[in-house]
Amino acid sequence: MPLRRYLESHKDDALRVALSYFVTNGLSAALGLLVISGSVHLLVGAFAAAVASVGVLVCIPPDQPAPKRGKFWQLLPALLIGLPLFLAVQVLHAAPIQLGLLLVPASFLAFLGGAWGKRGLPIAISAMFAMIFSMAIPERSNSATLWNTGLYFTVGGVAYLIWSTLANAALNSRYRVQMLADTLLALVQLMRTQAQQFTTATVTPTDTDTPLIGALLRQQATLADQLQTARDILLESPRTPRRQQLAGMLMLVLEMRDHLLVCELDLDTLKSHAGHAPMLGTLSQVLNTLADGIEQLADALLQARMPAAFTSQRARLADLRWEQDTTSPSVDAGPPPGILARGLASRIGHLNDEVCKMMALARGEAQPDVGLVRTTWALFVSPTAWSWQPVAALWSWKAPSMRHAIRAALAIGTAYGISLALPWGTHDYWILLTIVVVLRGSLAQTLERRNSRVIGTLIGCVLAGLLLYAHLTPLAMLMVVTLAQAFAHAFAIKRYLVTAVAATVLGLLQVHMLSSGASSSFDLVERMADTLIGVSIAWAFSYVLPSWERNQITALVTRALAAQARHARVALDLWQLKAVDNEPELQWRLARREAYDSLSALVQATQRSLSEPRAVRPPLEPLGRLLAYSYQLLAQLTSVKTMLLRRRGHLTHHQVDAPLRQSGDTIANILTGHRLPPSAATHFAAPDGPPELNDPFEGDLSAWLLRRLDLATDIADELRNNADQVIIDLARLPVH
Repeated sequence: MPLRRYLESHKDDALRVALSYFVTNGLSAALGLLVISGSVHLLVGAFAAAVASVGVLVCIPPDQPAPKRGKFWQLLPALLIGLPLFLAVQVLHAAPIQLGLLLVPASFLAFLGGAWGKRGLPIAISAMFAMIFSMAIPERSNSATLWNTGLYFTVGGVAYLIWSTLANAALNSRYRVQMLADTLLALVQLMRTQAQQFTTATVTPTDTDTPLIGALLRQQATLADQLQTARDILLESPRTPRRQQLAGMLMLVLEMRDHLLVCELDLDTLKSHAGHAPMLGTLSQVLNTLADGIEQLADALLQARMPAAFTSQRARLADLRWEQDTTSPSVDAGPPPGILARGLASRIGHLNDEVCKMMALARGEAQPDVGLVRTTWALFVSPTAWSWQPVAALWSWKAPSMRHAIRAALAIGTAYGISLALPWGTHDYWILLTIVVVLRGSLAQTLERRNSRVIGTLIGCVLAGLLLYAHLTPLAMLMVVTLAQAFAHAFAIKRYLVTAVAATVLGLLQVHMLSSGASSSFDLVERMADTLIGVSIAWAFSYVLPSWERNQITALVTRALAAQARHARVALDLWQLKAVDNEPELQWRLARREAYDSLSALVQATQRSLSEPRAVRPPLEPLGRLLAYSYQLLAQLTSVKTMLLRRRGHLTHHQVDAPLRQSGDTIANILTGHRLPPSAATHFAAPDGPPELNDPFEGDLSAWLLRRLDLATDIADELRNNADQVIIDLARLPVH
């Protein structure tokens, strides 16, 4: 019964995974492998099909959902680099020493592809697969000529390039829906974590050691990454009404992220007043209701059905009651809590409005802002052309990609030497394959893959043993291999444990099919032994020329400060109030994206450093404060931007124009290191104390805007102080 309850509670999650874009992509890749290898088998024979399948497998790693433009060129390097390496291994197959002399430098050059980031790493994996799978060609290949083997490999690779390009185009509309749904689910997680903040005990926003604040930072980073992936597909050529509808919904997600961030403003002040606990509890419930609506919308998109109508929560917000003390507070007391409560409820109201707009768009009851979608898509889509720019920063001893390439080459050379010395040695490539898929550029990623690889291999060996014991028919065996390839590719990034299980089943069944008569039981034992040896080598070499996260923290901090400075200048620029086109809006959106992306990279590096030895970790305490202050600054500036865009009629411009301009310059100067002397610090409160903070919903907003500008300037100063502290602490750490 506990198992049944578990399955019932997780059936929605299982359905979302089954309908996700990465499972669709995995099934597409597996179907391509089945069609190509099956066709070659029927036309030429079993050996040709085996070699053609190697060509397919080499081209599969970089095959991910992508924009239609440039898809073929994204995959082509895998074949162009893989073919000569495959042929070279075939030539040296019977000469172990010469083969080892090829493997080490070729591995070094292949792993230099990591310099191109997420695009380059799959190409590096493909190059390694070409060599390792070439070693796996069965002995019967000796009767075939080199040209025939190369031809079969090329046929498989070229056929898969065509298949993948066509499949990506055919699935483009489905990928758009799936990417949007995945982004909505990431937003839902962030909304629910934010709702928890309303009802938990008061926590200092800069205390990033608390699970809740840490979860918020990680989810912000996850959403930023997911948004960029979704932008690349959803904003490509939004020419049809359906594409415009989906792109318009994605633009609303960007707005909702900003409103969520602004919801953190004044929250701790309100939580310190016990009388507001019921109101905060209701706001938490409203936010969870909005999250439920977005989650239902994501499910409806995945299941290709009309989403149910959503009931606006405005009436519920209007019924809220809070303390009515709106008298002018003392300087130390801050604004009246009742006014702050109304402000927080108003921000939740903006979120409610965005959810209603999104539901109306999804149900076809409203039209997207076509002008905004058409003018912004080209700016937000990542370039698809390959660039030589990463090469410039590659040839440095401290470059992470260079160090990882050296580390990987040494690990491959060591593993190959050990494989030759092992008494069994029938599948020496298994140890090398384990190293290729486990060894990563950071210790955290290597450790995660190490554990998943060992556990997955053990489970996969058991499953493969059961399948072999069942004596499946050739057709059933082929279907199992196809499904194993689908799972192996689909979950390679999302959940590597599943990939490890599927890849083990795939490898063992392929060996059995290609080597009939061999002892399958020994293959199982050998596979487990080789996996343990491979992960041990990968783990050991992750400490050789390590690229500790602290080595890139300074550059990431500098990038984050520069992005925050540019965002401040653009967000507070008066041009936006006077322009007759949407150019200022585009510039602000670009600056906002870079600010979020830079913080996402810093959060991820900080998270990975937690797996490193304590002696080499970056200074986590000031880093945590830096991240928290960064998001607070974004929240303050977003609040100001909202006032300027939504309620500019409630501002007295002769009072706010100069402060806006001065604040933008002051914050940018602080963050870029051009600090003003204390006597020149700009604050806009009156000399005899803060201005009267009237009810912002009934009067002039100028005093509230000036307060936000003062708070943003103070936060920028704290942000810079913590950034300086991080850099100083990093400089004091001993060199490793």
